[in-house]
Amino acid sequence: MLSITLTKRYSICAIREEAINLLELGVIALDQPLRILFEYLPAREWSMIECELERYDYFLRDRIIDLVGEISWESD
Repeated sequence: MLSITLTKRYSICAIREEAINLLELGVIALDQPLRILFEYLPAREWSMIECELERYDYFLRDRIIDLVGEISWESD
């Protein structure tokens, strides 16, 4: 029996996109620390996500706005 495990690779762009989606849904805010993302991303991916963030000089204490920058909403 062959078992295949698929692991989603979280690039910095994918992490940023996930954060923007959560912002648009209103479940996180720009002033919250990046560690809030772990409440919404798969636990098995946390170490890879943290490594990717650190690779780009982001730390879990940094704010969401540091990752996503200013967001212009299409509909107000």
